[in-house]
Amino acid sequence: MYGRLPLHEQLAALRTVLSRNEVLLGVLEEAAKVNPPNWYVTAGCLFQTVWNVVTDRPPAEGIKDYDVFYFDDSDLSYEAEDRVIKAFDNDQVEVRNEARVHLWYEEKFGVPCPPYESCEAAIDSFAATTCCLGVRLEPDGQWRVYAPHGLSDVFGLVVRPNPVLAPRHVYEAKTERWRRQWPGLVVLEWPA
Repeated sequence: MYGRLPLHEQLAALRTVLSRNEVLLGVLEEAAKVNPPNWYVTAGCLFQTVWNVVTDRPPAEGIKDYDVFYFDDSDLSYEAEDRVIKAFDNDQVEVRNEARVHLWYEEKFGVPCPPYESCEAAIDSFAATTCCLGVRLEPDGQWRVYAPHGLSDVFGLVVRPNPVLAPRHVYEAKTERWRRQWPGLVVLEWPA
């Protein structure tokens, strides 16, 4: 239903739907106070909140963590990243400097990751286009939404592969877990 709305109405619907998750609103407010460079709340806490709401579940049900990405290439040390991590006072928040991802990605996922040039570039490389979504609060209280693939799939419970970086097994593991929680998902196959 929401996915067929004009884009400006989808954006308004997204804010309304996400605002039903009080934990998410708290994370957005905390991130705005900490204000790391070029930050977004992103990934599962966003699209899973939408999936919960459109399937009549509690908005925060099953959400394990709330990702905050930021981009600061002025200091790639873990110590600098750790200072930002410690500025957050919430155990559910996972904070990562996307300028550092190329330093550890291959060891964790088995494929190299070229250095990102922005937080948006990191969001662009998620395993599914449906996941490519970021939201932040601007100083004037407006929501900045980054959704390079639009919002129709998010609202429509469609998971579309994004073979830009993440390997196939990462996509398949995530979608298998998501199908158990949201059986109505339409999961598209990884391209041959």
